[in-house]
Amino acid sequence: MDDIIYGRNAVIELLKSPRGINKIFLAEGNRDGTLQKIFALAKDAGVIVEFVKHDKLDRLCGGRHQGAAAYVAAAEYSTVEEILSLAESRDQPPFLLLLDELEDPQNFGALLRTAEAVGVHGVIIPKRRSVRLNATVFKTSAGAAKFVKVAQVTNVAQTLKQLRGLGLKVVGSAPGAAIDLRAADLTGGIVLVVGNEGHGMRRLTRENCDALVNIPMVGQINSLNASAAGAVLMYEIFYQRRRNHHDQAETALPG
Repeated sequence: MDDIIYGRNAVIELLKSPRGINKIFLAEGNRDGTLQKIFALAKDAGVIVEFVKHDKLDRLCGGRHQGAAAYVAAAEYSTVEEILSLAESRDQPPFLLLLDELEDPQNFGALLRTAEAVGVHGVIIPKRRSVRLNATVFKTSAGAAKFVKVAQVTNVAQTLKQLRGLGLKVVGSAPGAAIDLRAADLTGGIVLVVGNEGHGMRRLTRENCDALVNIPMVGQINSLNASAAGAVLMYEIFYQRRRNHHDQAETALPG
């Protein structure tokens, strides 16, 4: 599902376009001015650059790559502003999912599938040290990647501060947190944060959460994987939003 674009001019034009780029490969040891220009453009755009040997580029591109190639996202990226606009157009409080350095594309795909099912308006991921929209994600999502907006951001902590400033509540999933998710108020505009599969949320991400919630468990295993935990949390938010909407509708009925 991913496309690979190769050739210096092709990669430069790609960097100037709005199309999502997962990674750029440049030939090791080549200080050619055009390749330096590609590196500078990629750095300005926040795109990951990996320097590789010529034989790897040959295998990826079948030769004639001129020392430069790029993996293009399997689906187009969106922006946080477009996600918020979607919620507004539906006259709904925003429901966002933020994945803090999630690494497994199968987890990402499964989370996108659940997100689409429960009406999440969009997903936010970091530009660096994070899984991207690739063929595995697209396949695991069962097509949900075509319908759920995904935005990449350079600074997760700053993005959360901005969303909190707009009145959204940021809730993080953390095993051992004091608040049971069933006791938390998960209505209204909300950003649900799911952390990395191994170490969870980063410190600055955690510090920008309004609340940390746990998923109660009684078995010997004290945690769920990221996609399972995210699904449980998203459905609890979904249920609370539906109950809240129903209650408001009943209150609005003439006595």
